[in-house]
Amino acid sequence: MGQGREEVTRRAGLAPIAWLAVLLYLLFLVYPLGRSLFLSFTDRNPLKADSTFVGLTNYLDMLDDPRLLATLRFTLLVVVVVTVVANVFGLAFALLLNRNTANYRVMRTLIFIPQVLSGVIVAFIWRSILTQNGLLNAALAQAGARPVAWLGSTDLATVSICAVVSWMTIAFATVVYSAALRTVPPELYEAARVDGAGALARFRAVTLPMIAPGMTINVVLCLITTFKLYDVIAVLTGGGPANTTQSTAYYLLEVAFTSNLFGYSSAIAMLLLALTAGIAYTVTFLLRKREARL
Repeated sequence: MGQGREEVTRRAGLAPIAWLAVLLYLLFLVYPLGRSLFLSFTDRNPLKADSTFVGLTNYLDMLDDPRLLATLRFTLLVVVVVTVVANVFGLAFALLLNRNTANYRVMRTLIFIPQVLSGVIVAFIWRSILTQNGLLNAALAQAGARPVAWLGSTDLATVSICAVVSWMTIAFATVVYSAALRTVPPELYEAARVDGAGALARFRAVTLPMIAPGMTINVVLCLITTFKLYDVIAVLTGGGPANTTQSTAYYLLEVAFTSNLFGYSSAIAMLLLALTAGIAYTVTFLLRKREARL
């Protein structure tokens, strides 16, 4: 009886914390989402006193918005490139740093620093490197080469953004893969060696199946993070040159706070949410099936 009363008392003590968590969830997630969904069916403009219900007009207007379609193409390109690069290099660094010595622990800590820094800070650092008079062009000039417009041409600006975002994301991927590698029993590698498996065969037959859950986490989180990319683009290129490096999130905020079209920007936000959730769910489902096969 005493233990039962203690259990009831313990749960009752946790009840306020649980209700607070529910309240915060409703206040900061459910309400903004519902509000944005409602605004997407209106012509809300902060410069006008009243807004009118317009139904699906905002969603239909998106079909004829060439800038929106261009931002979607650019966003998908960055998402694919960053996801692939971050996971390939993150896994490579995790394998290289998979040692339990003080030096390797320090290196694992150092490689995580880009993830700890704010995206704005990282973008300002790289901007000082990639601008016309930046450190990289200064180094090229010292080597006798001509300066390169890293942020001034469409292709190079896209490459620069992908490189900076990948540099940030590799840090997180490395830590997740390092943690996943720690879960691999050494006995499996010993058994594979006894069977005559080489390094590549051990990686394919032992390492990949065991770190598959970590790979799923890295791929999905990288997708979600890159889909909402804004800060790095705002600092590095400002969406230029000629609006060619605008992500959908960047365009969304421009429509909302420059053009004051809150209704249309809310519709874009709903599209971005649906696209991100749909792709993330599909990728998670496929990777989970792959884990089961491995």
